[in-house]
Amino acid sequence: MVSSLPSLPSVPGTDPSSCILDAFRTAIAKRVSDALPPLTLEQAYTGVDYGKKGVDFTVALPRFRLPGKPDELAKKILTDFQPDDFVSTITHDKQFLHFQLNTASLIREVLNQIHTLTYDSPTGKPSYGTNTSGAGKKLVIEYSSPNIAKSFHVGHLRSTIIGAFLDNLYKSCGWEVVSLNYLGDWGTQFGMITTGYEKYGSQEELEKDAIKHLYDVYVKVSKDAETDPNVKVEAAKWFKRMEDGDESALANWRVWREMSVKKYIEEYERLNVSFNVYTGESEVGKEWQDRALERLETMGLISDANGAKLVDLEKWKLGKAVLRKADGTSIYLTRDIGGAIERWEKYHFDKMIYVVASQQDLHLSQFFKMLSLMEFPWADRLEHVNYGLVLGMSTRKGTAVFLDQIVREASSVMHDQMKRNEEKYNNIEDPEMVAREVGITGIKIQDMAAKRINNYTFNWDRMLSFEGDTGPYLQYAHVRLTSMERKNPELIPLPPPSQIDTSFLASSQHARDIAILLGSYPDVVKTALKTHEPSGVVTFAFRLAHAISSAWETLVVKGEENKEKARARLWLYICARDVLGASMRLLSIRPLERM
Repeated sequence: MVSSLPSLPSVPGTDPSSCILDAFRTAIAKRVSDALPPLTLEQAYTGVDYGKKGVDFTVALPRFRLPGKPDELAKKILTDFQPDDFVSTITHDKQFLHFQLNTASLIREVLNQIHTLTYDSPTGKPSYGTNTSGAGKKLVIEYSSPNIAKSFHVGHLRSTIIGAFLDNLYKSCGWEVVSLNYLGDWGTQFGMITTGYEKYGSQEELEKDAIKHLYDVYVKVSKDAETDPNVKVEAAKWFKRMEDGDESALANWRVWREMSVKKYIEEYERLNVSFNVYTGESEVGKEWQDRALERLETMGLISDANGAKLVDLEKWKLGKAVLRKADGTSIYLTRDIGGAIERWEKYHFDKMIYVVASQQDLHLSQFFKMLSLMEFPWADRLEHVNYGLVLGMSTRKGTAVFLDQIVREASSVMHDQMKRNEEKYNNIEDPEMVAREVGITGIKIQDMAAKRINNYTFNWDRMLSFEGDTGPYLQYAHVRLTSMERKNPELIPLPPPSQIDTSFLASSQHARDIAILLGSYPDVVKTALKTHEPSGVVTFAFRLAHAISSAWETLVVKGEENKEKARARLWLYICARDVLGASMRLLSIRPLERM
């Protein structure tokens, strides 16, 4: 549906057809620039910020650095002010001007835009909140990256959750995204496992759960190695044979890798995560690793320490980095360099992101620095998105953590909680699926609620609570909104937007609060793209859920005698459901319809 607002000049970087608040901001900027020459429309637009509580937008006059006192500048803008379709009032407060938008226009335009971009989008997919800022650009993103034969622990979980969010985020901003799961599938631990498998391996256990069985073997053989030095000697020999391409040494490893990947794909599907490519350290060609070493050698950056190759990065305060061990086998820094070069050759990306814990900050800095010293013109396209630690995450009994144990436990606790309300429980078609989704939502929201660089302490009780800002609370808010159509069948289907009278909503502060939040969602997405922070989207989802929760008592639909009024309110709730659902999907959460 086309906007019925008066036309305005266009400001570069804005798009009212995907974010209607851009039009309201432009109208404010036009008032300011018209009253304060030589200020241009673009300059004025940069000064229009969201206001504090109770104020829609605020302009801080000193930021324009114009001659004259703020009071005089404010007076010029306020003289001859007449309310219009965009702005209803302007308030002067010291150095600030506060703008309240026209409530009737705001509600009508926001709901129209959400409806149009959700149900009549040009792409055929719901697209409210998306933009085309990355059209024609390609992102390669590496995340999750568990080690085969070691537990998929909580560090990988954080990388997976944040990586999946960034994957969705870039796609929603028009980028072509290639997601890579770069498995730890190479290195001396495979020599250890091969040594251990001869003693502790079981084909039956391997087929049951390859990841768990190989982990058990690794734990047992590592214990042996503590008392018997020969174990490590034997393991190093096995790995050297693998590096040299000895088929008999590689045969078992190939089977283990394939079985592990199969198991991982199942685990990720439960988490609502998928990858374009499963790759790994084993797939990085030796050719580029050798050429990288040669290039650093000719640049005089390599030194020799007892046969091992080092790169001296002291002058950049990055210490010394080992590139090759004394026995000639590669280490993961060499493989990372070779891998990055191969990815450039293959994908010619505009940006490549590594989602890796902040404990690896030095490693990533060394790796990026070496590529830049090697004068690759694309070295500055690499970015490290880091994150803090999860503290205290284990099952409730405190046992070692595999991701599937955590997910199973979260599902089981949720399942028990759901059974407490027998009537509701009996109405759910697939209670186990619902319990699992609510449990996973709890895990993800607890992870993404604070800034990603912060460490956080995993808390079972808080994660699975329906009270406060938790995953289950968000799912509950979405389910409640979804139930509105089921509970009011006499109002369904709603007439087309042009026949819904939104003026019934204009007198409600609750409706206004919800509308301005809904209108801000495209900005939330754009900000997240700049900051790579899922927490901003989580905060938005909670603010929206709270605003809706506050409105239930006054903006009633069921029992409202005036059908036109009831329809307008129902439409507001449906639009809120669509935007809350979009924000949850961006966070890789599957919004539920019943629970």
